[in-house]
Amino acid sequence: MRYDDRRGERTRTERVGTDRTRGERTRHRDRGQVAIEYLGFLPVLIIVAMAAVQLGLIAYTAQQAGTAARAGARSASLDEAAGPACAVAVSGWLAGRTDCGASGGGDEVTVTATIDIPSIVPGWDFGRARKTATMPVDH
Repeated sequence: MRYDDRRGERTRTERVGTDRTRGERTRHRDRGQVAIEYLGFLPVLIIVAMAAVQLGLIAYTAQQAGTAARAGARSASLDEAAGPACAVAVSGWLAGRTDCGASGGGDEVTVTATIDIPSIVPGWDFGRARKTATMPVDH
């Protein structure tokens, strides 16, 4: 045991404790650090997840527009209305956002299907997915 030369008392290091005790106190103060870092990173994770979902919605809407265009063109090639066939070909929650227009004459008919891309972030507009399909007219 070391003593302070002036008063004969133990030094501060010996009063507080050994280095092991000081390390335990430091770890005790850092106990909530991981939780705070996780909470700080959580918004970044949420934004990345929302971006992935939005990209999936964009791809799905484009695929549905292609399906609607082909169904409308098939229907129009048989001298039927293209609009109802387009609306039936897409998912129910996208049917109200679907618009189909047929054009052409002679031996071919072209149908363009346009669907508003849904957004998971209110107020953001991602435009419309537009696909075109052409089929020969069946006489």
